[in-house]
Amino acid sequence: MTANPYGKYVEGLDVLKCLEDTPARIESLVRGWPRERDEHSHAPGKWTARQVLTHLAHIEMVFANRLRFALTQDNYLVQPFEQDDWMNNESGQDALAALETYVSLRRMNLALCRSLTPAQRAKTFTHPEYGVLDVNWMMAWAAGHERNHLPQIDAVAKG
Repeated sequence: MTANPYGKYVEGLDVLKCLEDTPARIESLVRGWPRERDEHSHAPGKWTARQVLTHLAHIEMVFANRLRFALTQDNYLVQPFEQDDWMNNESGQDALAALETYVSLRRMNLALCRSLTPAQRAKTFTHPEYGVLDVNWMMAWAAGHERNHLPQIDAVAKG
């Protein structure tokens, strides 16, 4: 199986706990700052906090769909997407709306992930770039991806 590009962020950790704790941490940080920080970036030329939150909502939508298709369809082939193309259509997205979408979908996805049997977590699917993967890989990808973005949110929170 192909190495997970976000695996280093969850290596040695309980992926289900990460899937629960990271969104809670992000939500706490975002709700705790003044709303003008929504348009601040962690570094020059990078996405604003609002855009990062929108991206996290996008990824959670993708995770929800891929997870369910992988579990219910044999020979499921992932449809890739370009994150910047998606972001280009979201110029008016409100930061708190994006945050609420992300955390709400995560609650639903986490409940499903917690209910999975070992056989379900081992179910395979194919990604055009990464090859044959399993649901465990996808869960680690989702958990690691948001942990990759956590320092960006933290930097905005610190001002």
